[in-house]
Amino acid sequence: MLNTTEERTITVALAGAPNVGKSTVFNMLTGLSQHVGNWPGKTVEHKTGVFRRGNLTMNVTDLPGTYSLTANSAEEQIARDYLVNESPDVVVAVLNAASLERNLYLVAELIELAPCLIIALNMLDVAEQHGMKIHTEAMAAALNIPVIPLVARANRGMHELVNQIEHECSQTEGRRDVKHIEYGKEIKQTIDHVERLLDDSITEPYPRHWTAMKLLEGDEQIHKLIRGRMSKERWSTLEAYLRDNETAAVTIATLRFEWIETMMSVVYEKPRAGQVTLTERIDRAATHPFWGLLILIAVLGALFWLVFSVGVPIQEFLNVTLVDGAHKFIYSDMTFLPAWVQGFLADGVISGAGMVVTFVPILFFFFAAWAAMEDTGYTARAAFVTDRFMHALGLHGKSCLPLVLGFGCNVPAVLGTRIIDSPRARLLTILVAPLVPCTGRMAVVAIIAAAFFGTAAVLISIGLILFSLLVLLIIGVILNRFVIRGESSALIMELPLYHVPDLKLIGLVTWQNILAFLKRAGTVILAVSIIVWLLSVIPTGDINSSVLAGIGKLFEPLGSLMGLNWQMMVALLSSFVAKENTIATLGVMLSGNGADLTQQLQTMLTPAAAMAFLVIQVLFIPCVATISVIRQETGGWRWPIFSIILQLVISFGLAILVFQAASLFH
Repeated sequence: MLNTTEERTITVALAGAPNVGKSTVFNMLTGLSQHVGNWPGKTVEHKTGVFRRGNLTMNVTDLPGTYSLTANSAEEQIARDYLVNESPDVVVAVLNAASLERNLYLVAELIELAPCLIIALNMLDVAEQHGMKIHTEAMAAALNIPVIPLVARANRGMHELVNQIEHECSQTEGRRDVKHIEYGKEIKQTIDHVERLLDDSITEPYPRHWTAMKLLEGDEQIHKLIRGRMSKERWSTLEAYLRDNETAAVTIATLRFEWIETMMSVVYEKPRAGQVTLTERIDRAATHPFWGLLILIAVLGALFWLVFSVGVPIQEFLNVTLVDGAHKFIYSDMTFLPAWVQGFLADGVISGAGMVVTFVPILFFFFAAWAAMEDTGYTARAAFVTDRFMHALGLHGKSCLPLVLGFGCNVPAVLGTRIIDSPRARLLTILVAPLVPCTGRMAVVAIIAAAFFGTAAVLISIGLILFSLLVLLIIGVILNRFVIRGESSALIMELPLYHVPDLKLIGLVTWQNILAFLKRAGTVILAVSIIVWLLSVIPTGDINSSVLAGIGKLFEPLGSLMGLNWQMMVALLSSFVAKENTIATLGVMLSGNGADLTQQLQTMLTPAAAMAFLVIQVLFIPCVATISVIRQETGGWRWPIFSIILQLVISFGLAILVFQAASLFH
């Protein structure tokens, strides 16, 4: 008898296509226990987490989103290699009920590879809203696989899913006899013959039957693997047989699609004829060439209005109460400390990293609004609407998606280019991605724009975003025509159905992003703040005769062309480590003058110089993290160095032009 009191640990893999809510299921299971990294040797994101209930511990892995297990991309190869090499106890195939037909192809492949499979049929509420009905019991009976109806974002069905996972792992009489696809006598004989030409030592760690099918389907990675393990004579025999049966790949795919069609006829009820869905009604405007663009601008405008009208006042309150309060407390009530310790704590830590922590309200509203846009399905529409502009740059249509990610952070924008098939389009996207203003840049813009332009700060910020996107467009056209030439291709993408955003999920995603920001503030930004402070007091203790001043004054002649003094140039240079360091560095350098940062900036800069600084800030060279992933993705230093030089020329050139033009009117 199974002992139900002993501690048990099982591994669970979540598999599914993009836009099925797989990440929602993962977040609901693991909460804040998750860890994000990269797969070994890859830049594809790696998510793991832990779920505990009673004596059961589940180690959950969120596999990359993939439509199939044929290794046409890094995501597909990672997903299938994990299933084979790690042998998870349970594989949960998360399917989008509203796009069931497209998702069933992955199930057809998982049936062949995963020994223990559960189907989590997610987004049933979205399907119902659009008049669709799925018979989950019929689906479970047809496959002899457990099918759990889910609305993961509302936490409906998650308890049943966990129970089913636990039940499958507690079986002591073997796995279920899953109903495999019938490929017919002729194809079965062909697969069996390929199997006889193989043996387990050659196909390991892949199952021999599955390997035979992939060889017939023309999977390049499996071909390369088997060719390297076989003698030339045996491989020649196998290769000749595969060549004689090359039509088997089309037959296998056709039979899978016929199986999908049969499954849909059993389990799926279509909306009544003539019914216009909510998604169709909204998309008439949201994907319209003209109105869709206006809607996108309005959405971004509302986002930044929220940031400025709510986030900035909270940031200013935190700055006065926490940063200024802590600063005064250290110098007034901690006089027993040596002067250098007081300076280190007040001017190095509090005025630097502490100032950056006050960004949290601004970033909170940005991350929350962006998560809501993603959860409703609108970000895919944003990519669709901007597709025609991408073609002006000679980009693959899929370039829209990584560039949209760039508004959050340029690092995932660069990493996200892995979805682009064309190497040329991928490289071009990587080079223009750092021109998209990230949250770090916009947080700095929010502080300085609010200080100088008051109620007009929202319009200034939106204008800077549009300006940077215009620069991106122009630079993309130039790179396309004169540096990286080639043909562009059409956009093929799935637009998910709209649905009401889940507040719990938005809160979780926002918290994860804020936590990542705070970790950076407690490490990289804190380290830079301390270094800046040390350089500001060495060797005399006076910032005006310090090493930092010496560095800044080297660049002051260039800064004078934009109305910027050496302090602003030092702040700009520090943003190379992290964009938020601009404010942290200014906080350190200007902390001893009595007035708050906003007042000092207004005294230090003219409006024309402030505008020039904002321009250079949104176009300045990428941060260290972005440069490192550009090097990683392009395989060397040639393109990262090119990116640095390109954006140095663009940012300084345009900032000088803006300052000189603005000065003519004052």
